[in-house]
Amino acid sequence: MARTAIIQIGEALYGPLFQSALARDLGVSDRTMRRWVAGTHEPPEGLQDELRALVRARIALLQKLLPKR
Repeated sequence: MARTAIIQIGEALYGPLFQSALARDLGVSDRTMRRWVAGTHEPPEGLQDELRALVRARIALLQKLLPKR
């Protein structure tokens, strides 16, 4: 997974200061997240699936908050 995708998804979910929150929700250290974002370390293969799950969970939450028509 490209570091740009991690950055874009992180910012979409948590805003420009996403690294700590995304690290927490993925169960990794802040240091690990910084390495992925900097491009010095490759994220694991399953990261894309974990990010997809976080995005889907956020969508579900937002849909619940919308008033019914």
